[in-house]
Amino acid sequence: MLPLSLGTVRSSLTITPRWSSLRKFSSSIPTFNTSSSSKNTAAILLHKNLLQRKNMLYGYGSGTVKCTVFDAFGVTGTQSMEMKRDDLVSTQGLLPRDLRKIEKSKQNDLVPSLLARKKNILISLLTIKALIKPDMVIIFDSFGSGISLDSRAHKTFLKDLQLRLRNQSTTELTQDPLPYEFRALEAIFISALSNLTSEMKVLLTVSQGILQDLENSITRDKLRFLLVQNKKLSAFSKKATLVRDMLDDILEQDDVLCSMYLTDNNYGTPRIHDDHSEIEMLLETYHSHVDEIVQMSENAISNVKTTEEIINIILDSNRNQLMLLGIRFSIGMLGMCGALWVGSLYGMNLENFMENSSFGFALTTGLGVIFMSFLYFKGIKQLHRLQKMSLLNSGKTEPPFIQMKK
Repeated sequence: MLPLSLGTVRSSLTITPRWSSLRKFSSSIPTFNTSSSSKNTAAILLHKNLLQRKNMLYGYGSGTVKCTVFDAFGVTGTQSMEMKRDDLVSTQGLLPRDLRKIEKSKQNDLVPSLLARKKNILISLLTIKALIKPDMVIIFDSFGSGISLDSRAHKTFLKDLQLRLRNQSTTELTQDPLPYEFRALEAIFISALSNLTSEMKVLLTVSQGILQDLENSITRDKLRFLLVQNKKLSAFSKKATLVRDMLDDILEQDDVLCSMYLTDNNYGTPRIHDDHSEIEMLLETYHSHVDEIVQMSENAISNVKTTEEIINIILDSNRNQLMLLGIRFSIGMLGMCGALWVGSLYGMNLENFMENSSFGFALTTGLGVIFMSFLYFKGIKQLHRLQKMSLLNSGKTEPPFIQMKK
């Protein structure tokens, strides 16, 4: 039989959704009866295809970005549509590095960011990644960051965003005088703060329950659960602090605040200097809410740490009591050693005047008890003296600095 040609090998390589099946398939390729050059070429092509498939599974370098687009009237098309990366960069006035935050943050996006350009605003806040223009909002797919497109939170966010972009008076909302881009920003901040508040309530409820249980009894399982909860509170506090720091940085930059007026920039009347009262008031409002969340999370962490310190003090006190009990037993054994020493002297096979006396045994026993009692009470008295602690000098001599003052 003739060896398989390169075209036959390439046509037989089909990419399956599972990485394990691709590895199994790739391991079976060297069994083909091909020449060395054909084997090397097929292996290189297979390796490239596998890498491309792996990148597409995680959205890296696939050339398309999944997103949901809202027009100027708040009307959305098909959710989770795909847009070419090159078209998105060229038509929306972006730079290739601007999309790096959107493409690379597929697992856990902790650090938020807000990039203000002349024609758009690119924001990445917790699970929401969006591109805002004066007449369009693009919500990028945040799958992999904890909230999927089919989740209830994401659907609620899209619904609220649509209502705010339409800017029609309803029973839930009144007509907002803010421009299009600020209404979109407000919807994003409301959704992010809602998620933070919900997560904070769950963490506070669980931590308070653990602290109340520890007041009744301290067990190993409760301490382990408290340690895990403390880690979650610390991670949440760090996340909320980063959001607050981002808002602080934006509020300190007048040029960034002025560049966020996309509608005015589109009409040729850009804001200059400190003419940004609307966006400043908007950001300060949500900054105060985030700061409150940060303070509450820090208070919860402080309560947990205080409880841990109290538990450590209690455990140290129990250890000290056990050590004192051991020392008392050691002192008792020392006293018994004194009595045994007297008895061993009496029991020696040596002639002495006490052997023929009828009071020898009683005298030896009395001496042993007296010696044992003396050693025991002397040791206990010294132990009690060591237990007393004072911040002042109990001796007759005064401290050196008092003597110098005199």
